[in-house]
Amino acid sequence: MKIFDGCEGFLWRHYQENNCNAYLIDGDKRSLIDPGHAHLFQHVQDGMENVGVGIEDVDVVIVTHGHPDHLEGIRRFGKPTLFAMNEDEYAFICKLAGNYFRIPEPDFFLTAGDLTIGSELFQVFKTPGHTPASICLYWPAKKALFAGDVVFNQGIGRTDLPGGSGEMLKESIEQLSTLDVDYLLTGHGEPVIGKDAVRANFKVIREQWFPYLTR
Repeated sequence: MKIFDGCEGFLWRHYQENNCNAYLIDGDKRSLIDPGHAHLFQHVQDGMENVGVGIEDVDVVIVTHGHPDHLEGIRRFGKPTLFAMNEDEYAFICKLAGNYFRIPEPDFFLTAGDLTIGSELFQVFKTPGHTPASICLYWPAKKALFAGDVVFNQGIGRTDLPGGSGEMLKESIEQLSTLDVDYLLTGHGEPVIGKDAVRANFKVIREQWFPYLTR
């Protein structure tokens, strides 16, 4: 699915299996956000090949948080593709996973602030709540927010998994709601497109979900 020029979305609509949405930023450097489960990666690979991009053409894989349905697909990549996620999140998921699944060591860690990939400038936001140190990626030039599992189309990330926090998720959502966003690109479900739709979506979340996060 073409989101806009320079951004493809590989949305997961198979309701009998759990996988995340993946997004390809196709510029002078190519970035893939959240590759998904390793055993379901063919969905992403097929989507990339449909727009003429092979696995070997991806310069950076960015993972918003350490849950397997967002992270495992990194195993499908080799050098020179780089892998990046937050350092605290990496440490958390390594401890949590134990011997359950192997996690490659990131080539660099994401910290809050500016991130330049090729000619594009992004902003990294540390957004705990769904996990202790998940991140969201904002692309100011396109007014696009890659939200991971922090906020969805009329929903929010769950907080009942290890390291989750309702209060922290609420603070993270409030932080994201101040951004100028035309494209809310969620980790699951349908993206929210259009400034008014994004604002309305945050309003729904405040009204319908925030009361549960303060309990």
